[in-house]
Amino acid sequence: MALNIIWYCLIFALFAGYAVLDGFDLGVGALHLLAGRTDSERRIVLNSIGPVWDGNEVWLVVAGGALFAAFPYVYATVFSGFYLALMVLLLALVFRAVAIEFRSKSPLRSWRQSWDVAFSGASILVAFLLGTALGNIIGGIPLDPAGNYAGSFFDLLNPYAILNGVATVALFMMHGSIYLVLRTDGDLRDHVKHLANRCMVFFVLMYVLVTMATLLYVPRMGTHMKHRPWLLAAPLLTLLAIANVPRQMTHKKNFGYAFVSSCLAIIGLMALVAIGMFPDLVPSNSTQHGDLTLFNASSTPQTLKIMLVIALIGMPLVSTYTIAVYWLFRGKVRLDKASY
Repeated sequence: MALNIIWYCLIFALFAGYAVLDGFDLGVGALHLLAGRTDSERRIVLNSIGPVWDGNEVWLVVAGGALFAAFPYVYATVFSGFYLALMVLLLALVFRAVAIEFRSKSPLRSWRQSWDVAFSGASILVAFLLGTALGNIIGGIPLDPAGNYAGSFFDLLNPYAILNGVATVALFMMHGSIYLVLRTDGDLRDHVKHLANRCMVFFVLMYVLVTMATLLYVPRMGTHMKHRPWLLAAPLLTLLAIANVPRQMTHKKNFGYAFVSSCLAIIGLMALVAIGMFPDLVPSNSTQHGDLTLFNASSTPQTLKIMLVIALIGMPLVSTYTIAVYWLFRGKVRLDKASY
C-alpha cells in the first residue's frame, strides 16, 4: 500500500515537473506571433527556449514511462481511450519541433511567416489538448466493467474538459510571458511586459471559471478537504502563489520572484488535482462501473519496488542535467550564427 501511494505521488510530481518546464516554452510558442513584431524579435523569442525546449519534453516521456510501469491498466485505458487525441498531440509536438528547426533555414519572408504560424498554432494546440485531457480525467470518463474506455472521441470534447483546455493555454501563456521578460531586454522586453499583464488577467479569469465549474460539477474534488481541514492549506498556498505573480510583476518589479511564483502556482494546482482525486487515477462517470485507483490498477509490489529504485537513481540525474542546462544558458538572449 505504501508503494502505491509513493508512486501516486511520483506520477503527479513528474507531470507537475513537465507542466512547469514545458509549460513556459509552450507559453512562449503561444505568444510567438504576438511577442515578436519583427523577424529579429521573433528569432529572439524562439531562441529564448532554443537550448531547453527538447530537454523539457523529456519529462513527459519519463512521466509516461513511469505511468506505464507503475499503473499499466491506467496507461492502457487512457492511451486506448484517448488514442485519436494523443495522436493529434504527438503530431503537434513533432510539427512544433520541425517548425523550430526549419523556421530560419530560408530568408524568404513567406517561409518564415508560415513556420511562425505553425509553431504558434502547434504550441496552443498542445497546451489545449493537455488541459482537455486533464479535464476529462478530473471529471471522469465512461468505463466498461473491464475498465476500458466506453465512450467516443466526441465525448472527450465536453464543456468542462474544453474549459480546462482553455485555462491551461492561459496558464502557460502567463508562465511563458514571465519567462520571456527574464530572457529579453529593450523594447521587446517592454512589449512583453504588457503582454504578461494581459496574460495574467486572462489566466485569473479562467482560474475563477474552472474553480467554480469544478465545485459545481465535480464536487468530489473537495471531499477530502471537507473531512481533513488541514488540507485546505493546499488551495490557500496555491492562491497566494497566484496572487504573488502580479504583485511581483507590477508592484515589486521582481520578475525572477514572479517566475518562481508562477512555477509554484502550477505545482500547487497539480497538488490540488492529486489531493482531490486520491485514490483515483481514472474516475468513472458511470455509477455502474468502478474507478481505476492506485490500488486496483497498479503493477505488482515487486515491480513497484524495482521501479522505485530506478526512479531514485534516474530522477536526480535528470534533475541535475536540467539544472545544468538552465545555468549554462542563463541570461539575456543574444543572436549569433548558431541561433535559430
